[in-house]
Amino acid sequence: MKFLGFLLTGILLAGSSVSAQTASPSLLAPTTAAFSLTSTSAPAPTYAFSLPAAPTPAPKPQRGVIGVYEQYSFQVYLGYTFVRFYLAPHEIQSRNGFDSSLSYFYKAGWFGGDAELLGAFGSQGPYTSRFAFAGVGPRARWSAPRGLEFWAHGLVGVSHYVPQTPYGNQQSFAYETGIGVDATAHHQRLAYRLEVDMIGSTYFSTYQLSPKASVGVVWKF
Repeated sequence: MKFLGFLLTGILLAGSSVSAQTASPSLLAPTTAAFSLTSTSAPAPTYAFSLPAAPTPAPKPQRGVIGVYEQYSFQVYLGYTFVRFYLAPHEIQSRNGFDSSLSYFYKAGWFGGDAELLGAFGSQGPYTSRFAFAGVGPRARWSAPRGLEFWAHGLVGVSHYVPQTPYGNQQSFAYETGIGVDATAHHQRLAYRLEVDMIGSTYFSTYQLSPKASVGVVWKF
């Protein structure tokens, strides 16, 4: 009888174990399905962020511009010049030569400085004659339409005259005042210049006022 009791107990335990193993997949299935549905239906996370704006570079200083023509700080000039030199009363000499100048305008504006060197050549009787002038001074300009630039200057310096004359020394204090116009060429750094001046000197214990006319080219930078 005890043996039958143990046998029935073992059969019951084995049956309950099999039943539990059979039921376990069905119990796990809803959980797995629920996890799958939850994980796929959840919205993807979004992140909002922005990079700091790059600093705006400071604007570079620009040269002055009149219309489509740019103004420059420096001008170098070289050209032909004609001087009507009044050596002494009733003694007038014509001289041909060259003049050159370097001009600087502060911040490419309307006002600046000028330095000039002039050399003119001719003859006085059987001798070769030379007249030279070097001076510095202020210069002002005004830019007009169509690439025209009007200007005026005043220079002070020294002059030299060869040959020696019986009237006095060969060097003198001198000055020059004049006006001119520059016409900008197709290449905007190049211009053509026309100018007229008056050169004053103090040779031979008297005063000379000698007109001068020049034409040449200007390079701007």
